[in-house]
Amino acid sequence: MPIPLKTRVLLADDHALVRDGLKLILESVPDLSVVAEAGDGVEALRLALSEEVHLAVLDVAMPRMGGLAVARELAKQRPELRVLMLSVHDNEQYFFEALKAGASGYVLKSEANRDLIEACRAAMRGQPFIYPAAASALVRDYLERAEAGEEGPKDPLTPRELDVVKLIAEGLTSEEIAEALIISHKTVDRHRANILEKLEMRNRVELTRYAIRRGLVEP
Repeated sequence: MPIPLKTRVLLADDHALVRDGLKLILESVPDLSVVAEAGDGVEALRLALSEEVHLAVLDVAMPRMGGLAVARELAKQRPELRVLMLSVHDNEQYFFEALKAGASGYVLKSEANRDLIEACRAAMRGQPFIYPAAASALVRDYLERAEAGEEGPKDPLTPRELDVVKLIAEGLTSEEIAEALIISHKTVDRHRANILEKLEMRNRVELTRYAIRRGLVEP
């Protein structure tokens, strides 16, 4: 995709003050313009599919539908759209999950003043972006695992199961989860049973704690 003279950005975060701050950063340069804003993942997906935008900047932890789930849907429905993930979590696992979901990069909110503009420009060039503070740690970890002949850690849950965990933690019923994910009630129940078995957990409270630890929802 040729890089437009002015990149039209969709900005999605459930905190209006955070969106305002990020918008100021993005619009401080002439080649970026925020043309659409969303306060939750469902709205972000709707706007990304209906509006003329080149880049979606998505918070990882949003109500109703997390940023990773939105990114996965956009990779299927609108693969030409560039995607960046925003997060408060300085954690390499989230970075790799963002890449697997189809995002071009991962920006820490605490470093947005420094990194966000360059991350957007890298995404539009078709290049991955990783926040500088994590680069050396990722390389060191990879080399240590390679030397030991180890594979990277595998997530016990599938992307769809992570979506279900997030919505369970947000307090949605099985019927509401089925509606949000466009699947049947029985499929939700099957996912729930599989999740509890894989994580060796018993109830919603334990799943909610897990979701908070994973950064799927905010405490």
